[in-house]
Amino acid sequence: MKKKILILSGGISKERLISLDTGLQVAKELKKNSYSVKISEPDNNLLKNITLFKPDIIFNALHGQFGEDGYIQTILEQFKIPYTHSGVISSSIAMDKEISKKIFIKNKINTPNYLIYSYDKEDSNIVQKIEKKLKFPVVVKPINEGSSVNVYICTRNNIKKILKSMKSYKQVMIEEFIGGREIQVAIMGNKKLGAIELKPKRKFYDYQAKYNTNAKTQHIIPVDLSKKKLDIVMNMALKAHKVIGCKGVTRSDFKFFNNKFYLLEINTQPGMTKLSLVPEIAAYRGINFKQLIEWILQDASTKR
Repeated sequence: MKKKILILSGGISKERLISLDTGLQVAKELKKNSYSVKISEPDNNLLKNITLFKPDIIFNALHGQFGEDGYIQTILEQFKIPYTHSGVISSSIAMDKEISKKIFIKNKINTPNYLIYSYDKEDSNIVQKIEKKLKFPVVVKPINEGSSVNVYICTRNNIKKILKSMKSYKQVMIEEFIGGREIQVAIMGNKKLGAIELKPKRKFYDYQAKYNTNAKTQHIIPVDLSKKKLDIVMNMALKAHKVIGCKGVTRSDFKFFNNKFYLLEINTQPGMTKLSLVPEIAAYRGINFKQLIEWILQDASTKR
């Protein structure tokens, strides 16, 4: 009998369009390979869709809040149906930039210095605190968003204006700005899948640079690093994957500056769009998109 795969995509996060694209690409591949496929939004019809369709595996193609932060994973656990990618706790930890940073630091994984700015106790001395602990420029970002949504590089002159514009988040992270090269590493189970370098034409590798073909971000693979340096960054990514407790495929984002790697964050549900990096890294390693999706499904069906 055909295996039945329910794909969750869409959602209400700011990454909805990317999730829809991921879901569509996965569905196309599975339909070509004799799977019975249904795509569902994570809405009030989810229970009905699961009950009527009776999937063998749920492919979680959601991105951002409610999709990769442990929320939907908590709901899926109740159905006792295998689902892809990381579980409740690891998804929640990875999505929370403050908690994941604390774990990186505790496990001696190099990451940029930071401080947390809370809007319930607005700090008129924030500029002085930044200058003392981090120096300008700094990166301001939400604690629980992905895909570089609402990420800004700020100077002393515009920091207060940017902070004011982000009040809806309640808290934001202010992080040391690290220049240098953008290196991203994919992990597949306990295997170091590979690395890719990105050269954005924009100011940094932001949302547009990631998903807009007109941004013309250059993807470089293989990465021009010595074997020793490549081993270092891939070992850092694998260590982060393990200490967070991730499953399936993850992608870790690094900066390489002054001969040192800095881990920015780990993504528990990397995109599977035509511009996504994990399929590109996998293809370079001789794993085509079909094989990658098959592996993710197999991993889902065996990890519980």
